[in-house]
Amino acid sequence: MAQKRSETRGEARQEKRGSSGAQPSLPRDRVTVTNEALSTLIGLAAHEVPGIIGMAPANLREGIKRILGARRADEGVEVSRQGETAAVDLYVAVAYGVNIPAVAQSVRERVLYAAKAFAGVEVTRVGVHIAGVGRAGR
Repeated sequence: MAQKRSETRGEARQEKRGSSGAQPSLPRDRVTVTNEALSTLIGLAAHEVPGIIGMAPANLREGIKRILGARRADEGVEVSRQGETAAVDLYVAVAYGVNIPAVAQSVRERVLYAAKAFAGVEVTRVGVHIAGVGRAGR
């Protein structure tokens, strides 16, 4: 009886070794960043640029939301995706007295960096639309 037990244990060990050979290939994990999440990330990045005092509504729906008091971090950001890349349009308000081309360039650089570093999304085009000029801090 003792001999049967050891044979059974040996067979079980062989079965375990045989099944641990080639593992079936599993699909790789994939992280998907939605357009809404990317828009929020980009909006927050644009707000960090000195000279930006706010975002302007990008369309009528955003304008109505603003009138009703609902502001969001992705306001003024439009993202269009094609495969793994994205194109971005931002509608911003800048402070009076700033160098608008320099601020727009800073926004472009910040958006490109944030999208790639934080979301892993390659942005092919960043359009910065100056929708207003105002006084900072008001």
